Amino acid sequence: MSTLHPTLRPTLHTNRRQPLQWLLASLLATGLMACGGGDSPGPSMGVNADGVSTFSASALNATLSSYPLQTLSVAESDGLVYMREEEELAHAVYVASAARWTTVPVFANIAASESTHTAAVKTLLDRYQLADPLAGLPLGSFQAPLFQTLYAQLTAASEVSLVEALKVGVQIEELDINDIAARQASVDNADILLVYDNLLRGSRNHLRAYMKVLVQQGGSYTPQYISQATFDAIVNSPMEQGR
Repeated sequence: MSTLHPTLRPTLHTNRRQPLQWLLASLLATGLMACGGGDSPGPSMGVNADGVSTFSASALNATLSSYPLQTLSVAESDGLVYMREEEELAHAVYVASAARWTTVPVFANIAASESTHTAAVKTLLDRYQLADPLAGLPLGSFQAPLFQTLYAQLTAASEVSLVEALKVGVQIEELDINDIAARQASVDNADILLVYDNLLRGSRNHLRAYMKVLVQQGGSYTPQYISQATFDAIVNSPMEQGR
């Protein structure tokens, strides 16, 4: 599969949170920080045996309701708008692949999962009263030209063969991992960190799921957005549970 033109690759930002903000993120990620009084709600994201990682709208809303609203920075608001479209990109491309490659269930399963991922970001947009960039748009349409171009390229590549479609799945999840981590570095709002942490877990799980099927089909993949060492560490580690 040909690689994308460099101008279509989002830039990895190197901004770092202050130590206190990193501590907050760590506490949230390890489950050591309570979300409020009384019994804690269940995990916001569930994971099945195949690594399909799906947000529970009710559990997510219950968790977010226990967080106070914080001031939203420009970087945080821009990141939410961006990730809303990127998660929808994954959903739309996988829907197209599921319709074409019906012999393997991985596309349909992860497409359904991705619909809950983009909905989780939409929940944050609504919580902060931000405009939804996908409002009124049909499946496969995006406000940002970048995502419209990516959708056209990735769906075209997915039509070539089942192996190429699986490579596209791995590529999208790898891109998600890169982009979520980049935006997470400029976030200190606890509710956004919670959702981003789960999105990262979901993307790593979906990358593992796609790679498993790709290898079974005799294919291979060279990472484009993260290092080979990071990629290998993800693929060779177990599925992760949500929080």
